[in-house]
Amino acid sequence: MSSTKRQQTMAKRNRERAVEEKRTLKRLKKQAAKAEKAAGGPFADEPLAGEPVAEEPSEAEPDVE
Repeated sequence: MSSTKRQQTMAKRNRERAVEEKRTLKRLKKQAAKAEKAAGGPFADEPLAGEPVAEEPSEAEPDVE
């Protein structure tokens, strides 16, 4: 076994920083969309990317029971 530690390269550090920044931006974007939907903004009736879409019966197709 080696008793010395290997120094982390700048490239690896930069890659990790870029990934973390991308995740943070994505999380902020999702939070903003969720807040906008909760506030009844212009995109309130549109589902988010991960939400299931509920199909509503149209007026042309009557609901048969």
